[in-house]
Amino acid sequence: MCVFAGICARCKNKVVGENNGCTAMDQVYHVDCFTCENNCNTRLRGQPFYALEGKAFCEACYVNSLERCSTCSKPITDRILRATGKPYHPDCFTCVVCGKSLDGVPFTVDATNQIHCIEDFHRKFAPRCSVCLQPIMPDDGQEETVRIVALDRSFHVQCYKCEDCGVQLSSEADGRGCYPLDDHILCRECNGRAVQNITS
Repeated sequence: MCVFAGICARCKNKVVGENNGCTAMDQVYHVDCFTCENNCNTRLRGQPFYALEGKAFCEACYVNSLERCSTCSKPITDRILRATGKPYHPDCFTCVVCGKSLDGVPFTVDATNQIHCIEDFHRKFAPRCSVCLQPIMPDDGQEETVRIVALDRSFHVQCYKCEDCGVQLSSEADGRGCYPLDDHILCRECNGRAVQNITS
């Protein structure tokens, strides 16, 4: 006596006989009908398969259908991190300078769309102090910094000093303003002495 197993979800014909059918995704199939939906027609009975929107795919077709990481080009089988309009493995989304993971961390991109942590971006692109030649960037834990510009040159606040006597310059209101002379940064007293030396 032939056993009726149900109606095949693929061909809609009766599935009759013990070894002619199989059950997958809560449906009955003929063994020959339960194949990969991606035209490779790999038989899936007894094989690992992936169900997507009610369709069965063999492992190879499923992996080939996945988005690929913009960094390593391998399929993303787990969580996708999207940034700058591209997909990434969370572990592949890193700073191009230091390699630190930027998953869940603030980041920025340069003009060529390369990804940087905030610190390396500042180190690489921040204006440089004309005295110490170091980048002018926020201190750790800070988001902003002060840059002084004088004579088309940039200065750290602590590097903005009279070139002759070394007094810290600030604003004219404090009486410690900058009095430049011949492209030199000077305080008022040193400027006065230099002007006197020129005229005498």
